[in-house]
Amino acid sequence: MTAAAAPPRLIQGGMGVAVSGWRLAGTVARLGQLGVVSGTALAVVLARRLQDGDPDGHLQRALLAFPDRAVAERILDRYLQPGGRRTGSAYRAVPVPRWPPTRQFLELAVAGGFAEVHLAKEGHDGQIGINLLEKIQLPTLPTLYGAMLAGVDWVLMGAGIPVHIPPALDDLVEHRPTSLPLDVAGASAGHTISFDPHDVVADPGGPLSRPRFLAIVSSHVLAAHLARSEEGRPSGFVVERPIAGGHNAPPRGRLSLDENGEPVYGPRDEVDFERMRELGLPFWLAGGYADPVRLREALDQGAAGVQVGTAFALCEESGLEPSLKRRAREQAAERSLRVHTDPLASPTGYPFKVAQLSGTLADPEVGPARDRRCDLRYLVTPFEREDGQLGYRCPAEPEDDYVAKGGLIGDTEGRVCLCNGLIAAVGLAQHRHDSAVEPPLLTLGDDVLAVLAELSPDGRPYHAHQVVSHLLGDLLAEPCSPVVHGRASS
Repeated sequence: MTAAAAPPRLIQGGMGVAVSGWRLAGTVARLGQLGVVSGTALAVVLARRLQDGDPDGHLQRALLAFPDRAVAERILDRYLQPGGRRTGSAYRAVPVPRWPPTRQFLELAVAGGFAEVHLAKEGHDGQIGINLLEKIQLPTLPTLYGAMLAGVDWVLMGAGIPVHIPPALDDLVEHRPTSLPLDVAGASAGHTISFDPHDVVADPGGPLSRPRFLAIVSSHVLAAHLARSEEGRPSGFVVERPIAGGHNAPPRGRLSLDENGEPVYGPRDEVDFERMRELGLPFWLAGGYADPVRLREALDQGAAGVQVGTAFALCEESGLEPSLKRRAREQAAERSLRVHTDPLASPTGYPFKVAQLSGTLADPEVGPARDRRCDLRYLVTPFEREDGQLGYRCPAEPEDDYVAKGGLIGDTEGRVCLCNGLIAAVGLAQHRHDSAVEPPLLTLGDDVLAVLAELSPDGRPYHAHQVVSHLLGDLLAEPCSPVVHGRASS
């Protein structure tokens, strides 16, 4: 990598479902930093936004650029509702992730990844990344391929050990079939999921540009494991501390909770920066670094820069529903906004940050009143049935259904439907036939009060450019250290 292509100081975090959407990522990229779109549930996001009428025509414009016109026309014919849905009506269901996938699901996943990145890259030559969760395995390959068709520059992945992603990227560059191992509970033998790009795009053209891959890790131990991998060696790392929003890695060792019911992290969870430097790969620090002093500390530790999420999540360009952002800023200004690290909420089993905001699933009068259902199914656990076929269960689904599929009743306690809650948080809440509307779920980092004390002390709106200016200041005039052949140069 040349000095001109050196990675930026600041990575905008890939947050939630469509919180870090194409508008936010494109804005950050125009400012010379790495803008990142969330790659989670993009099939649902695309289908629902089309059903809302795509009033500005952005998605239609992106789909017109999709390399297979027939695929784009099928999606538009099925989901686009000019003028939008009738008020209070339900969104049309979309195919759920499962193996083997339906053709409709593959087309939506590829087109969703393409549209989000295509729109994020419009009108500038900045860098765009896409963020994916390793634990959401079934949509990964088609979403990555769609993003690569649109020219995505970086791929970021955490919540697991993403050692198989770099070889998959190598295959997708050449439009070759590729595969990933699939984690299956109770499996008697290994399972894999595969994807052939030609099953979706009949004539994809020549080779694609290969994006660089950043593994999101919580420890130098995992970073060292990935760095030693001959095939899975990443281009670098994002090292995320447990105060970051969204999913957190569980504490190493036996889990213990404090008086607030939150996981206790100890010395074993601290990052050894000397070990990180010894790996010879660039790394960015995340979780509590939305401050220029902390950014300088990260650079002094040898980091290439920092990743910041919460500060961008509440800015005007983020995809969060405007009233959620407003109420979160106002509560922060009153010093009454609290973020709880919930060890049970996520069906993944990972701790998950939940902002305690009225009217959301965190509200004790809202969350328990929601009927348990699992109809989007992005966080399901595949399991092997007695006949050898795959089944799918989620501890946030109705308890009887979960137990009937071999799950333990204790695993359902405290679980929350993150899929519906996070999608509702960006204004795409499902309307049920009983007139119920899915309540939103908001995730933020532990440092939200400190962040907003600088950016929005009175609760007023602020913009992405203010976040970048606040963090980087005079660093904007300093060149980044170049990275050559994946190693930081001196």
